[in-house]
Amino acid sequence: MKQDPSTRNTIIFFVCAMAVLFAYETFVMGPAEKRQAEQRKAQQALQEKMHPGVPLAPGAAPQALYVPREKALTASPRVPVDTPALRGSIDLKGGRIDDLFLKGYRETPDKNSPNVELLRPDGTAGAYFIQTGWTEQNGAGVPDANAIWTAPDGAKLTPTTPVTLTYAAHTGLVFSRTIAVDDKFMFTVTDKVTNNSGAEVTLAPYSSVQRECAALDATHKDPCLPDGQVRINAHEGSIGWLGGNLHEHKYGDWLKKAATPESFTGAGWLGITDRYWMAALAPPANQPATGSFRVTPAVGYNVFEANVVGPAQKLAPGAAAANSTHAFAGAKVVPVLQGYEKALGIPQFDRAVDWGLLSFLTRPLFVVVEFFYQHVGNFGLAILLLTVCVRGLFFPLANKSFESATRMKKVQPQMNEIKKKFDKDPQKQQQEMMALYQREKINPLGGCLPMLFQIPVFLALYKVLSVTIEMRQAPFFGWIHDLSQRDPTTIMNLFGALPYDPSLVPVLGGVFGTYLHVGVWPLMYMVTMFLSMSMTPTTGMDPAQQQVMKFMPILFSFFVTNLAVGLVIYWCWSNVLSILQQYIIMRRLKVENPIDSLIAKVSGKAPAT
Repeated sequence: MKQDPSTRNTIIFFVCAMAVLFAYETFVMGPAEKRQAEQRKAQQALQEKMHPGVPLAPGAAPQALYVPREKALTASPRVPVDTPALRGSIDLKGGRIDDLFLKGYRETPDKNSPNVELLRPDGTAGAYFIQTGWTEQNGAGVPDANAIWTAPDGAKLTPTTPVTLTYAAHTGLVFSRTIAVDDKFMFTVTDKVTNNSGAEVTLAPYSSVQRECAALDATHKDPCLPDGQVRINAHEGSIGWLGGNLHEHKYGDWLKKAATPESFTGAGWLGITDRYWMAALAPPANQPATGSFRVTPAVGYNVFEANVVGPAQKLAPGAAAANSTHAFAGAKVVPVLQGYEKALGIPQFDRAVDWGLLSFLTRPLFVVVEFFYQHVGNFGLAILLLTVCVRGLFFPLANKSFESATRMKKVQPQMNEIKKKFDKDPQKQQQEMMALYQREKINPLGGCLPMLFQIPVFLALYKVLSVTIEMRQAPFFGWIHDLSQRDPTTIMNLFGALPYDPSLVPVLGGVFGTYLHVGVWPLMYMVTMFLSMSMTPTTGMDPAQQQVMKFMPILFSFFVTNLAVGLVIYWCWSNVLSILQQYIIMRRLKVENPIDSLIAKVSGKAPAT
């Protein structure tokens, strides 16, 4: 039989695609990773030789010296921070918030793993802190980053005990900084200054979030990405809502704009965001402010800064001024962000979560999943209930489409007769086919509609699983401890039965880890997709094309293996509901189906009609 050229091209495409992926991993990514590892090893050896005991920041040049976190914490006096959500300290050198851990979140699902670190002191690799104060225009003598502030003996910042720091400048200016914190993630910093200098001074309040990131090389697009991690479908970098607009740049784009920093004026907020965490500043809503995103290059690293400056104020001798700033440092929990938006008047604060281009769909999906979670206590079950709702919403359309597809399968003998009868007259064959479709009330394209309408839902749910912290480390059942990550099992070591890690296999390890890491849920997806496709008519395809279609579930199982397992669970359950719906329709219309055929083979009885 002569093969259709399109079929041959399809087969060639799939073979070439797999070959390209394999070659890219083997000959490009593998050697590149090896070179980077060798460079890091050489830099570390040189650093150890030059400065024994001092660690090298990831990707930094050997000249960049850092001290361990524990040593940095003892370098200057500190005020402890202890709230239901946070623990850490405030550095009296500079009076900055630079040591913070999130009590409610851990690095891994293991209950004994460390709490997530958000802020870290200056002098350590990856320093990250919040600083407020005053800028001067005429040498007034404001405290800088090295100024030592004074705190009351035994001071401790809690939700019920604010802390007031003081500093007296040699010029006669007297400064105080009162820091309060709530039971979640919001600090309120009030800076006051009294002019006892005997001369008029001009000061402007400012607040800043600064983060130090390693400068690797010209091709490194995400300089704040820790080693061993990969970027996901979520915005990370600068973010802010000022002047009625959302402003955001990924780290790579932010770095490119270092020579021409952007400035924005108006009420709002701005800061630096990660996938789940954020440090942000919200100046007083009734005070005009100018925000900017800046990058300061240094040897081996860059300092990324989100900065807010208020209007300059002239202080006569004996006069005083004050400025209050809200500083958020914590997890981007949607209800918490929305609560601050209402209580503190911070506009569009929940836009800190990257809802994506389909935000009109992503937000409602999250609300539905959260609602179900509150009632069933498991996000996996909530996703299953969401799937039922989505299927119910599209039920009339899907039912009509499946019925049309089933009728097409039922009249397949007549269609084959028409093809055979008008084999040499394509135009007449097409006319007879259309007449048959009309008599039997068949829409040949109807079977695609349910799939097309579900694609936006699929993408929106993918976004929900990727960016909402509620999904982070959310367990399902069995071996699934984090719905936002891929299925941890893999068929390559018989799901853990063989004592080796496939990703560590020489040469092929990267392929195993990236493309062949097929777990239990991707395999279940493959099975449900295959069964669903087997219940759909293949009229119009030659045998070769039908064989190609049979490989689609296998190819898709490789595709979904790196997706969040919660998404794969959603798709599997959606396939099961589709199969059930198709089965009922096929039974009602007395059309042979693969489920009854399988039962008949197992039982040895004729298929039920």
